[in-house]
Amino acid sequence: MEADVCQVSDVHQSQNKAQSNIHPMALVDPSAKVHPSVKIGPFCLVEKNVEIGPGCELLSHVVIKGDTKIGANNKFFQFATIGEQPPDKKYSGECTRLVIGDNNVFREAVTVHIGTIQDEAETMIGSGNLMLAYVHIAHDCQVGDGNVFANNASLAGHVKVGSNVNFGGFAKVSQFCSIGDFSFVCADCTITKDVPAFVKVAPGPARPVGLNTVGMERYGLSKDTRALLKQAYRIAYQKKLTVQAALAELEALNAENNVHLSIFIQSIQSSTRGIIR
Repeated sequence: MEADVCQVSDVHQSQNKAQSNIHPMALVDPSAKVHPSVKIGPFCLVEKNVEIGPGCELLSHVVIKGDTKIGANNKFFQFATIGEQPPDKKYSGECTRLVIGDNNVFREAVTVHIGTIQDEAETMIGSGNLMLAYVHIAHDCQVGDGNVFANNASLAGHVKVGSNVNFGGFAKVSQFCSIGDFSFVCADCTITKDVPAFVKVAPGPARPVGLNTVGMERYGLSKDTRALLKQAYRIAYQKKLTVQAALAELEALNAENNVHLSIFIQSIQSSTRGIIR
């Protein structure tokens, strides 16, 4: 009997804690799965199919809807809209979803949409991403870890972004493009082809301008690996080879299967829209 009383008491304490973390002027559907540690500020809306993990915070005027699953320690600033239906004429209310990892920051007015059945029915955002004001992640995008999106950067539908990528302000990526790991997309770029890993792209029009050398050093790539990638860039971009001929030389260069050179090669091999050149 004493154990039962303790269990009931623990449940009440958990409920009370959850209620104390939710502002009275927020609207949270009773069937939403919200961890008791989640803080929800005034004028937020959380709909019924939403799941929010521990340590998350919604500051104010945040809308989270759709079939949306959110991991731990994510922070949403005012007017972010997460899990909205995609503005796609083919979308007819099908059951699709949005999955978000841990430790992401969504600044003011960021928008992220659920997926469509024309793809994998899922939009996915990994962990440790920073999205500044007015960033847009469209339906069916797949975003990795540790990326930075500056103000107004936008991904159209079905875009794939690797990890540790930097997007400058107002950078735009067309649908179905892939952006490789450790790449850098400068401000005002309009990307219409795939960007290989480690490549830096400048605007006017969008074009490769070398490697993301600052990022390579920042992420701890060794001096030898950086030199190897510079050789690889020269083969892919400066020798005027066809893509297939360049890939053959790159495979020969990678006789020792360097991890990062393999990432560079694979990002070219897997391109479906052609790489930016």
